[in-house]
Amino acid sequence: MSAKMLFDPAPTPTVPISGSDALFPVRRIFCVGRNYAAHAAEMGNEVDREAPFYFAKSAHALALSGTEIAYPPGTSDCHYEMEFVMAIGAPAHQVSVKDAMAAVYGYACGIDLTRRDLQAAAKEKRRPWDLGKDFENAAIMAPITPAARFGSIADQAIMLEMDGARVQDATLRDMIWSAPEIIAHLSRFYHLAPGDLIYTGTPAGVGPVAPGAALEGHIDGLAPVSLRIAG
Repeated sequence: MSAKMLFDPAPTPTVPISGSDALFPVRRIFCVGRNYAAHAAEMGNEVDREAPFYFAKSAHALALSGTEIAYPPGTSDCHYEMEFVMAIGAPAHQVSVKDAMAAVYGYACGIDLTRRDLQAAAKEKRRPWDLGKDFENAAIMAPITPAARFGSIADQAIMLEMDGARVQDATLRDMIWSAPEIIAHLSRFYHLAPGDLIYTGTPAGVGPVAPGAALEGHIDGLAPVSLRIAG
């Protein structure tokens, strides 16, 4: 007798693809910490130039651009972080920096929401950051642009506006660890596979959001990402 599911499994989160009816099914979300020197400095941290480091979000933390969400529960200090996101479209395990970009399907604008007070409390006690980083609607993402259409990663502007005022402004060249370096390093520890997303870190200028806030992020050559926090 075949076994039955006790209850229906949650549907796989998906992201639209610009210019296509296809959807990108999300498997895992990896995030790079402190990948812009100015952001590390504003948070009172030194940059670790020996190797990148990571935290993870559940795929079910995903929210699509244009949505309105409730202010996240359990926090009084939720922060925005604008990010350049890589979408993996081919297997990659222990790949070289030279070969790493062959695994990329495309790129997107993303916003990483952080319950900063919970993250800070965890840091103080040297505990994991999960409560501060991995929660519902904590990974906002715009449609994916295929890599061939975007072209090479260079000095494209990355910026975020809140309620019409620019709060983050940098270029992708400001990343400490480049896209191929991140993929090559992460693939030492994981079998990266189609459906994986990598949020590559945020520039300086992070700050709190309040109920009623409207966020809109841009990266040259990509569809913008937007989010509203319900008032």
